[in-house]
Amino acid sequence: MKYSHITTSARRILLIAIAVFAGNSCTSVSATDEVPGAPQSRPVALTNAVIHTIFGPPIENGTIVFEDGKITEIGKKVKSPKNAQVVDLKGQHVYPSLIEALSQIGLREISAVRATIDSSETGSINPNVKAHVAVNPDSEVIPVTRANGILIAVSAPSGGRVSGYASVMQLDGWTYEQMTLQPNVAMVVNWPSPPSSGESPGLKELRELLDDARAYKAARDTEGGGQKHDIRLEGLLPVVAGEVPMLAKADDASEIQAAVAFAVEQGLKVIIFGGHDAEQCADLLKKHNVPVIIDSVHRRPVRRHEAYDVAYTLPARLSSKGVKFCISCYDRSETWNTRNLPYHAATAAAHGLSYEDALRSVTLFPAEILGIADRVGSLEKGKDATIIITTGDPLETDTQVTKAYVQGREVQLTSRHTRLNDKYEQKYRQQGPRP
Repeated sequence: MKYSHITTSARRILLIAIAVFAGNSCTSVSATDEVPGAPQSRPVALTNAVIHTIFGPPIENGTIVFEDGKITEIGKKVKSPKNAQVVDLKGQHVYPSLIEALSQIGLREISAVRATIDSSETGSINPNVKAHVAVNPDSEVIPVTRANGILIAVSAPSGGRVSGYASVMQLDGWTYEQMTLQPNVAMVVNWPSPPSSGESPGLKELRELLDDARAYKAARDTEGGGQKHDIRLEGLLPVVAGEVPMLAKADDASEIQAAVAFAVEQGLKVIIFGGHDAEQCADLLKKHNVPVIIDSVHRRPVRRHEAYDVAYTLPARLSSKGVKFCISCYDRSETWNTRNLPYHAATAAAHGLSYEDALRSVTLFPAEILGIADRVGSLEKGKDATIIITTGDPLETDTQVTKAYVQGREVQLTSRHTRLNDKYEQKYRQQGPRP
């Protein structure tokens, strides 16, 4: 062979160099420069702060202490532990992390580059898919998103009829294991539109799938049954047991009604995602305690005859009807503009929703709907120290996030955006004012 004199080690190095050169010669996505926060080594006391617990009025000149990633003290007259790192916030504001209830963060980077998209699997039925194992911790979207106060986001698969499990992710960590807060938070189902008569093929397929899962479990539990492992049916068992909700993507009233009726018939928990016509189904949703994740406030009307602000007022209308809801910005922003989540809540507040509920719609309400309110969503003793420090109201566009902690780890707030800002500041300083 021409290169037979090259040692195995040298040949391996040569192949790596060729691969690197080839990769650099085409479109590629580099890792983010931000380093994940180090584990908390001693207590941290944030003093002289305006603390927004989400439950009650703000605590002026308050102190919040956290240790080993958990909040240990909070209030107006709190003494800092002797070995604590004391941070004087000088009147800045402390809030719990904002929570994006559905996104594709870590699964989708650049839509025009197929190699950066890992949000769906082939085929229509994929209940075995788990989003958290596919999340890319080095995504450039992560630091951009957390810089605006969103430290927790649900990353969800898409495509097909049954897309797979959505996962609650913390936006800091070296690996997906470190980032995962709740791996299997909901089974994503793209709800079939009901036909004018009879049952749709999609609904029939779902019913047969759940029947197969129950039969599979019965056979598996039978002693000596010898049931072979089926990864797809295995993935459905927590859903049919009522342990994990089905997240039904449905906008039309007929779709919402069909999804709720199916869940009641099958004994499933269900969350409606989208919910454009949810107000029309308010009594049904309240009766069966079905929450709604509004997929966007900044969007156009679905139908030509609807008012221009129909999406802006939906949160207020659901609140007035007593329907449990939270706000996402998935439909409008999907992944790259998840950072705009607080401004969707602000628009809802400007169109009839109380300010308190607007803030809760991106903190406590999604935590309750997703079943993680025992850890995040508000500031209380025993909860995770996943918090943000801001110069003011996070729903206002001129507010800046000055510090952030994920389970007590201080995280970097720099990103590709801040680096580009720094770069072009230098450019204009060097060039001087334009003539």
